[in-house]
Amino acid sequence: MKKILLMGRSGCGKTTLTQKINGEDIEYRKTQMLTHSNDILDSPGEYIENSRLYRALIVSSYDCDVIGMVHARNEERNYFPPGFSSAFTKPAIGIITKADLEGSIEKAETILKEAGAEKIFIVSSYNNEGIDELIEYLKKEAE
Repeated sequence: MKKILLMGRSGCGKTTLTQKINGEDIEYRKTQMLTHSNDILDSPGEYIENSRLYRALIVSSYDCDVIGMVHARNEERNYFPPGFSSAFTKPAIGIITKADLEGSIEKAETILKEAGAEKIFIVSSYNNEGIDELIEYLKKEAE
């Protein structure tokens, strides 16, 4: 399975997605530090919310196969600068979480594509929407 680094604002669904992919019970917990769980590296939201912490994301990505930029469907604010993925030496995908909530899928896709996402996945950890497609992508051999 590809190793993925998940990054996105606090509360966007990175930890819940990690729990879902790993087949764990979903329970809220605030990620306080980089957390490694199987082949998923879950980063604290503060790492994308504070540009001074971008270096921590870049260094953390070295041992990963793919970068997962996570943006919630119901999030109005953009936390990813245009071309953000160019700071990494790995391919980047976009993951739109909370697909079961109200919000603009198109706006979220635009944000992630402008940040450099090569492929977009639309998922809901609560109703399983898009989870199988994301897992299948991660199971494909690292390129």
